[in-house]
Amino acid sequence: MFVYSVKTSKGKIAALVLAIIAIAVAIITVIGSKTDSPVVTDSAVNHKAENAEQRAAFLSQFGWKFSQDPVEVSEVIIPSDFSAGYTEYAEMNKASGFDLEPYKGMRAKRWTYDILNYPGYENKTGYIQANILVYNGQVIGGDVCSLEQGGFMHSFEFPAQSPETVPATNP
Repeated sequence: MFVYSVKTSKGKIAALVLAIIAIAVAIITVIGSKTDSPVVTDSAVNHKAENAEQRAAFLSQFGWKFSQDPVEVSEVIIPSDFSAGYTEYAEMNKASGFDLEPYKGMRAKRWTYDILNYPGYENKTGYIQANILVYNGQVIGGDVCSLEQGGFMHSFEFPAQSPETVPATNP
């Protein structure tokens, strides 16, 4: 049998404990920063959407007034390969600070709300809607669109133009 003894002081034990704590904090920090979901980096816009209040705050920051209850909540899959139409939709989102590329093939939720203050459609429901794409409690993209035939689609920005001059985009 082999016995080994070490004489230590309280200072050495305290230093060892602090070193172990520092290593544990570093490991937790590294693991916490590596997430399976891409993170939206545009800090000028609040992207939080974990609950109804955060989704309302998201749309409100662009000046939208909308129905408090969503018209529809559905699960969608961001296509793994973007068709020409979806590429155009992704480019529209990217131009407004939302990159859908990292979410290819992932499941997201789409929250749809009636817009009540769109120029020319004030207080009319069922004509203009906002779609918010949410992944892990963060808005990753979406649009504001007309449901009318030959309608339009654009980013979340409140239009400075009348609906007739807003270019149509179809995903």
